[in-house]
Amino acid sequence: MTQLLDRIDSPRDLRGLTYDQLEALAAEIRQFLVQTVDGIGGGGHLASNLGVVELTIALHRLFDSPKDKIVWDVSHQVYVHKILTGRKDRMATIRQFGGLSGFADRKESEHDVFGAGHAGTSISAAVGMAVARDFKGEDFYAIAVIGDGAMTCGMALEAMNHAGHLGLHRLIVILNDNAMSISPNVGALSRNVNKLRVDPLYRNAKREIGELVEHLPLGRQVWEGAKRVKASLRDLLVPASFWEQFGFEYYGPIDGHDIRELEATLRAIKKVEGKPVLLHVLTEKGHGVPEAAADPIKSHSGTYWLKKSDPAAPAPKPTYSQVFAQAVQELIESDPRVVAITAAMLEGTGLAPVHTKHPDRVFDVAIAEQHAVTFAAGLATQGIRPIAAIYSTFLQRGYDSVVHDVVVQNLPVVFAMDRAGFVGDDGKTHQGFIDISYLRCLPNMVVSAPKDERELRDLLYTGVHHEGPFAVRYPRGSGPGAPTDLPMERIPVGKGELLRAGRDIALVGFGAPVTECLKAASLLEADGIDAAVINARFAKPLDAELLLEAARTTAGIITAEENVRAGGFGDAVLELLADHCLADRYLGALAMPDAIVDHGPQATMRHLHRLDAEGIAAAAREALAVRGWSAPAPADLARA
Repeated sequence: MTQLLDRIDSPRDLRGLTYDQLEALAAEIRQFLVQTVDGIGGGGHLASNLGVVELTIALHRLFDSPKDKIVWDVSHQVYVHKILTGRKDRMATIRQFGGLSGFADRKESEHDVFGAGHAGTSISAAVGMAVARDFKGEDFYAIAVIGDGAMTCGMALEAMNHAGHLGLHRLIVILNDNAMSISPNVGALSRNVNKLRVDPLYRNAKREIGELVEHLPLGRQVWEGAKRVKASLRDLLVPASFWEQFGFEYYGPIDGHDIRELEATLRAIKKVEGKPVLLHVLTEKGHGVPEAAADPIKSHSGTYWLKKSDPAAPAPKPTYSQVFAQAVQELIESDPRVVAITAAMLEGTGLAPVHTKHPDRVFDVAIAEQHAVTFAAGLATQGIRPIAAIYSTFLQRGYDSVVHDVVVQNLPVVFAMDRAGFVGDDGKTHQGFIDISYLRCLPNMVVSAPKDERELRDLLYTGVHHEGPFAVRYPRGSGPGAPTDLPMERIPVGKGELLRAGRDIALVGFGAPVTECLKAASLLEADGIDAAVINARFAKPLDAELLLEAARTTAGIITAEENVRAGGFGDAVLELLADHCLADRYLGALAMPDAIVDHGPQATMRHLHRLDAEGIAAAAREALAVRGWSAPAPADLARA
């Protein structure tokens, strides 16, 4: 039943509802969220959205969006915001090709004032909006909603420091404290922020005092007005001065699922002038849905409890993340030098079970990619062999550390870059589209990619034994199904492999496109085109001997990679050929487009951008036609 929700087409529609109706609306929204995520295959962000239902309702009742700027950190908790801002009828398309984004998107709605997909950006953006407001003499609130571990980002604290220095008024930071990122939060900051959540002394004292004053004359008014008493109680047990040292007025902690308390506090905050405010809100990830609250990690992106397993279905192939994690566990257990590092992505990188088994060898440093890289560099100076497991799109955030702390010192750090290339329904903020380009230009760096699961294991083994920085990029999802139970072997650095000989054209794949190149060669064979297929393995250093031989003995080379063309693998091959006066043998580069790519299935994106077998084969036919190549006569084919 969505009787109340059916009446909500904009935030204005919330303002006439009673508190009882708002509580009923919150329940309807939770039901709608579960149905929506389950309806799109269970791949949407669920637990984070269930936890902010009341907070989102309160914000849209008390602030005037889009005039007031609500900035959602990471923005994986904006489903409720989208529902309340006129997109309810399109929610079934969320994260689907051509549908709504799973994150805030400025192109999608005027209410999405800042797009995001990475953590820690909201306060900086809100500070920028508040300063611009004051420059222009405008009048609005800038509200940053940050949580899910994002306050562990150094960038968030830098922004807090700047905001306090500026003394910005009408800037509100809401710390949505649910004690979780995807995995449970780690670090001293999280422990201190969450003391009130776990300290029974404070929670029980607050409840007991509240129950006492409720029975006194004017009890509720006394309780609402006794902020100094509550602040003194709070400061005796857990000092709020940490946030106040940044120059913020601190309010909280309050119950993030109590709309009355949220609204009363926000009304008081709106009256604060002369300094920014931090409101500390306690919420439960997955709140209101027992299955989601019981397992917020599984429920972060799915309705796992509604899925029906088919005992007759074949077991799914392991994902690259799972293959990576198993290889890391074997390396840890066979080599005392090896450790693994991740930045709040134990589940995403597959390392959670390895961490459980070897908690002293797997380090989760929280959402702090820059620190993760320099931490790895420090370990490497002492003879440790760190494997830094960071998504391609997140390693961008640690790039200065990659250059300054690893590459300049030529330290043996292995960068395991998950989600390289097309990433699927996470979309534009998560596409791994530039890592080849930004790593290939670095001296001392080895840049590699496996064609299958077995080769991922071998490249990790090779990287651990390499004397210098070594990057391995691999895609989201499953590979072609190569065996993963064979002993790992070293691959000579800079050596590719000829998978199929051919006299007409050479298809050179780097990483996931290698499989599609093999399929394309089979399609071309039906046309009488004899295509060679090369698994490059390395974008740096290149296998010059193998590539130059292919260029000299065929009409030329076509390259295929899941990275933008500028500075990518194809450019590396073109540079090599040009250096040997063979640039005319470079017949084309198939790559990700020079554009920001939206969300959509990997197979769809590969087809759209000619990185599947059909697209590669078509590119080969076109290149050969330009060169005047013609198919042999049927009789010649028969003799062949």
